[in-house]
This record gives sequence, structure tokens and C-alpha cells, in this order.
Amino acid sequence: MKEIFERTSVRQYTQQPVERGKIEALLRAAMCAPSSGNERPWHFIVLERPEDFLPIMEISPHVEMLKQAKCAILVCADTTQKKYRFDFWPQDCSAATENLLIEAKHQGLGAVWCGIYPDEEKIAALRELYRFPDYVEVLAVVPVGYPAYERPVKDRFKAERVHIGSWERVLRPGSSYTAPEFAD
Repeated sequence: MKEIFERTSVRQYTQQPVERGKIEALLRAAMCAPSSGNERPWHFIVLERPEDFLPIMEISPHVEMLKQAKCAILVCADTTQKKYRFDFWPQDCSAATENLLIEAKHQGLGAVWCGIYPDEEKIAALRELYRFPDYVEVLAVVPVGYPAYERPVKDRFKAERVHIGSWERVLRPGSSYTAPEFAD
């Protein structure tokens, strides 16, 4: 799927509004994510009006791209869906967020993952702002819009991060998995 390799974080958007059909496509893709024990704890708050999503900038200083966004999606988790003794909602909602980002690229949109979790102060402020209950956690806010420009795509494969059989056996930088050369 070429969108995986072509996706970039988009922080500048045009004035073109995002169609609701495309927002639904993002949400459908997000909900197709794998989930531990099929918990599917995710919930999404779609914020379509600037007056609804611009207050997030007062809570999280690193979301200035919201000024240009046409909508924002809060990725949340209902922690009462827990089936196991461990919390898997961060992984589940991260997978959902990644699916959403890939579908945004497929739809010709731009988006960026702005982390909220595990910052308890930001979570508490968003909980109050959007009135969700104490058992709901917020993983991220995703600004969405049509990209103002296309960023060049970089190959992110790093051979030296691939270990074969044990930690000590590492691919040499510039090598490939198909024709492995090992670092000394």
C-alpha cells in the first residue's frame, strides 16, 4: 500500500473544507485497526468548527497547526472495555490513529499525530473541555485538512535497526534485508 510509504506529517493546510464523507472514511479506517482481545476501546470526537478545536491550543502548545486545520479528531479510549489485567488501549488507539493517518493520505488529505497521552494535565484539561467521563482517556489530537504543499518523502529504513537472531547481529548501514551484510 503506497500510502504507508508516502504518508508525511502535514502541518499546513489550504482553506478547502474537508467533506464529511472523507471524515467518515478516516473514522472507518481507524475502526478497522487491530485490537488486543478485540476490545476496540476507541472513541473519536470530531471537531468541525474552529471554536470547538482552537481551545486545544491553550492546553497543548505544540498544536499550532490547528489554526489552519479544517477539522480535528480526538482519539479517545473507553477504559471500561478492559478484558485483561493490563491496559492495551494505548496500543489499540495508536493502531487506530495510524490507520486514520494512512487513510487521510489515501483521501488526498493531510494530517498530523499530536500526542496527548500520557500527559495527565492535558488529559484532565481536555476531559473538562469536552465533558467526557473519568474512564475516558485521550491518546491524541489529529488536525486534518487539505495539504498546503507536498513534502518530499524520505526512505526511513535503517538497516542498523534490524537485528537478526539476536541483538548482537545487526545489519550494516546501507545493507538490505534481502542481501544482508552484518556489522562487525
